[in-house]
Amino acid sequence: MKILVIADVESKALWDYYEPERLKGVDLIISCGDLKPSYLEFLVTMTNLPLLYVRGNHDGRYAQTPPEGCICIEDRVYNYKGLRILGLGGSYRYIPDRPDMFTEKEMTQRIGKMKPELFLKNGFDILVSHAPAAGHGDLEDLPHRGFECFNRLLEHYHPRYMLHGHVHMNYAADVPRIMEHSSGTKIINAYERYIFDIAEEEYRPLGQTGSPLYDLHMNFRKGRLKDG
Repeated sequence: MKILVIADVESKALWDYYEPERLKGVDLIISCGDLKPSYLEFLVTMTNLPLLYVRGNHDGRYAQTPPEGCICIEDRVYNYKGLRILGLGGSYRYIPDRPDMFTEKEMTQRIGKMKPELFLKNGFDILVSHAPAAGHGDLEDLPHRGFECFNRLLEHYHPRYMLHGHVHMNYAADVPRIMEHSSGTKIINAYERYIFDIAEEEYRPLGQTGSPLYDLHMNFRKGRLKDG
């Protein structure tokens, strides 16, 4: 499966100078936040591909004008053809009382509320966030600090990938595009745009997660859709 990930800056190559060939073979688009709703809507319209998103720390406008035709995956595990994708948007809190900014404790609580779903679905394959994990592509200043609870999440569930934005790659020459986490998770900074492939053998097929109840439910749905 080929996935386009985007974040932070609207790519001129995908908007001002859009050409279908640039996204040939892409199956799914994932936004890691801080992008105009009109940009996401444009990509959905031009590509006719599903677009999943989390909010960045500058996406308060989504409350009034969410990107139409796109799927918000905040605080849930979204299943796309068997690929389990967990969404946790927002950044470290550096301004009081701002939406989509969280303290370490608040982000930990968000993750805690998801434990029943994570148990039911036997984990997840991709973490989609706006902020990075602490010590993995973040910066020393408070606004761009990563979350330590993301490290614990990766160490516990060992997903294949973590996708994040927030830290622009033009901030410094040493901001990495790809990092390896000690959990075995590959971390990708989605700044502007990046395309990667996830092989079928890297995640379990739909209805074969290893969770009996969830797999029964998904296989039942799959059967009903086939019959319908």
